[in-house]
Formats: sequence, structure tokens, C-alpha cells
Amino acid sequence: MTAPVPPPQPRFPLPQGEGEKESGPADLAVYIHWPFCLSKCPYCDFNSHVRESVDPAAWQATYLRQIRAYAARIGPRRITSIFFGGGTPSLMPPETAGAIVDATAAAWSLDGAAEITLEANPAAVDRERFAGFAAAGVNRVSIGVQSFDDRALRFLGRRHSADDARTAIRLAGRYFDRSSFDLIYALPEQTDRDWRGQLRDALAEAGGHLSLYQLTIEPGTAFHAQWERGDLATPDEDAAGNLYETTQEVLEGAGLPAYEISNHARPGDESRHNLTYWRYGDYAGIGPGAHGRLAIGGVRHATRHHRAPEVWLERASQACDPMAAERGSAVVSDAEAVVEAVMMGMRTAEGVPLARLAALGDAPENVEAALDRSEIARLAEAGLLADDPDRLRATAAGRQRLNAVLAAILN
Repeated sequence: MTAPVPPPQPRFPLPQGEGEKESGPADLAVYIHWPFCLSKCPYCDFNSHVRESVDPAAWQATYLRQIRAYAARIGPRRITSIFFGGGTPSLMPPETAGAIVDATAAAWSLDGAAEITLEANPAAVDRERFAGFAAAGVNRVSIGVQSFDDRALRFLGRRHSADDARTAIRLAGRYFDRSSFDLIYALPEQTDRDWRGQLRDALAEAGGHLSLYQLTIEPGTAFHAQWERGDLATPDEDAAGNLYETTQEVLEGAGLPAYEISNHARPGDESRHNLTYWRYGDYAGIGPGAHGRLAIGGVRHATRHHRAPEVWLERASQACDPMAAERGSAVVSDAEAVVEAVMMGMRTAEGVPLARLAALGDAPENVEAALDRSEIARLAEAGLLADDPDRLRATAAGRQRLNAVLAAILN
């Protein structure tokens, strides 16, 4: 019997209460994509792959090379967050995560309150791995629980049990300053009573943050093939909407209101990395299929890396310019940036300050050209937008119908 691994002191502790802080022009978030999984879940359309073996040394060296190349291209920045996503980053050697954190700190300036998040699968964590990641600098984990019902977990293709999930959540509480976990709802034949039971189970284990996603049938997934054959039926729009409303009611009552359509947190426990996306801040995406938004020399770039792991590894291991490892990059005009910022920011409960849109370019007409003011007034009258002269903000009812709201207000 091995001795328990004690929780280490975090290298980068997180202070509370930073959820509302806006990013500055010198701030940068870094996303690292680890594309490998133990198995491919039938609902998943993320860039994840199953491989018999992976060369950790080659991947680590290539990530570090890309970090240095991006730093040379972007110039000095303050790193506010690092996010290890996937795939299943908890399969990554903790030493690789530590090397990436150290390289990021060396290449730029790592903020003392930087949030460093790792996505984890309950089937791919244990005390030693969590201790290793904490020692590497990770101070927040996001665990892919998906359900506390074993039958639902089998349907979703997960390799862990509900007990495994609870064990992972409780271990995370020992090793990390903050943690979160995901659940999926609107499963076939799921009732309001079933979902309320899942939420009770979740709240019994939750810390300050929960992510609750409605099951969607995405093209290219195993579930999509079943759905096309008629072998899979999910709740209709009204039933799914009722489950969404139940989610808001229960989590609001528990002190974890929605700060974004699918994300709930106690004030101060919001995901700072994801807020960078929703507030249209700069972020560098590194790894197969990773996306980025970067302002370089006054020009805004949309970047995207090649999805195939082996292709990305070959290109990125040889490229001195990080853009050369990408599948494609494009300049984002001021007018396009306004549209993107609205689409991202309207997902949040705080909405989009008009000052943020005005700061995206020197031409105020870009904002006016992007927005249909008559539709904004109509939707405010209908109770789908807040009556707020300083920001665009959807009400709770508007966020539930966000696609229709955006289609109406964006030209």
C-alpha cells in the first residue's frame, strides 16, 4: 500500500473576486490543445483522437517551440490565464504541463493571479497525477463528469462510473484552489424529475462553478449517425427548454447563477480564461485544431491550426513562424470584430458594453452598421433584451433564444 500524496502548496494561488475584471490590451490568454483521449465519446465533435502511443518528448518540445515562436511574433504581453484543453489533457505527463507553464512565464510576463486550468477525465486521474499537475502550476481543474447516473454514463460512452466522478471531484478539492465539473442534460427520455435529481447530486459535490450543457447532435459524431437512422431521439424543443429553465431555477436558488448560457458560478468563481473569449480579449491557441484571436501591430488576426495531430506536430516542430504551422489565418476587419464581439459577449449575463465595441476600431460607423437599432428596440420591448443604454444585454429569456436574438439584431 502506497502512502497518500499530500496536497502541495500551489505555485500560482488564485485570489477571489476577479470575475468582473476586464482584460487590457496587453493581456493575453494561452490555450494549449492536447488532442488525445482514451476513447471517442459518441456525442463529441471536438478535435480528439485515440492513439496507441504518443511521444511525450516530441509533443513537449513542439509546444515549447510554438510558445517561443508566438512570443517573438506577438511581443511582450501579460499572461492572465493558461488553459489545457482537449482531448483529455489529464493524460498529458504533468512534467509537460509544468514545462509549458514555465516556458509561457519565460516568454511573456505571467500575472501573479494567472488562472491555470486543466481539463480532466475521471477515468484518467489519481492522487499522483493531481499532485503532479498542482506542482506543475495548475490551480484550477475542470472535470468531465457528464452524469451521476451510471446508465447515462454508459449511453454517453464514458469510461468512468458515478463513484469515479465523485472520487475525482473530491480529490480535486484537495489539490487545487478551484475546480469545476460538467454535466450533460436533455438526454433521451430524461424528465424534469430526473434532471432535478442530477442537479441535487451535482450541488452536493460542487464548489464554486458548474458547466451544464444541453446534448446536441453534431454532424460527424456517432450519435448523429444513429439519429439519422432513427435510432436516437432526444427531447423536443419545448422539453429541452423546460430542462434549461429548471437548470436556471435550481442553480440560481443554490447561489450559482448563470454568468453565461451554460456556465454557473458563485460571484468571483467565474472561469477567467473563458471570460477572455466572451469579452473578446486576445488569446493564442496552440496545438492541433486550436483557434486564436490576436492583435499584432494594430492588426487583428483570426488563427486556426491544422486539426490532424501528426500534421500539426510535423509543421509546428519545424516552423519558426507560428503562422506557418496553421491551417489558415485571416485578418479580421473592424466591422467583423464588432459582429464577433457581439456574438460572444451576448452569451454572458453581463452582456456587451458599447464602449467595448467602440474600442474595436476608429470608425464608429462600424458599430452602427453591424447593429439593427430598430430590432434592438423591438426586442427590448418584448423582454428579450435589457433596456440598458450602455450595453447590449439579453435577458434570461433572450439568452434562451440567443440564436434568434442575434439573427435579428446583427446586420
